[in-house]
Amino acid sequence: MSASTPPPGPLADAPDRILAGRAADGDTRAFEVLVRRHGGLVRAYATRILGGATDADDVVQETFITAWDKLPGLDDLSAVRSWLMRIANRKALDRIRSRHPDVPIEDWEEPAPAEEAPDRQAEAGSRRASLIAALDRMPDAQRQCWVMKEVGGLAYDEIAEELGVPPSTVRGLLARARRRLMTEMEEWR
Repeated sequence: MSASTPPPGPLADAPDRILAGRAADGDTRAFEVLVRRHGGLVRAYATRILGGATDADDVVQETFITAWDKLPGLDDLSAVRSWLMRIANRKALDRIRSRHPDVPIEDWEEPAPAEEAPDRQAEAGSRRASLIAALDRMPDAQRQCWVMKEVGGLAYDEIAEELGVPPSTVRGLLARARRRLMTEMEEWR
């Protein structure tokens, strides 16, 4: 079970307001479901605000510790998600302020990462579209091998077992797929 998947059972399907009400009464299992349900979103939000994942885990932990302490005072239990996001926002801003204690937050701005520049995003989108088109033109067996190896990270033996072919066939299919992609993606080199 992944960290973002709620544990099986009736609590996993309960709406946020029920879980928040039970958690406010001290039910740690209900709170665990809320953490699993919203933890990924809180982490993604914190990562985005902080500009990286370095402090995001700490912000997530602080957010849920604060939420556990303050949950009994939450008036609208159905708004737990937005309430968690407000807590995460405050915790992330506190982190930023601690990095630059003498500078007001309004004056603090880090440059956006180069890979987020509009021209870089457009280029990446075009490159991705070209790769998808090249893969679509590839014979099925080559495409399957390439995707399993390069995207899925499977070993040759695993691919061979999955496709029901010998490993030597997988090596040949991958070699042909890579050659074909090198030719078709030449403009992106």
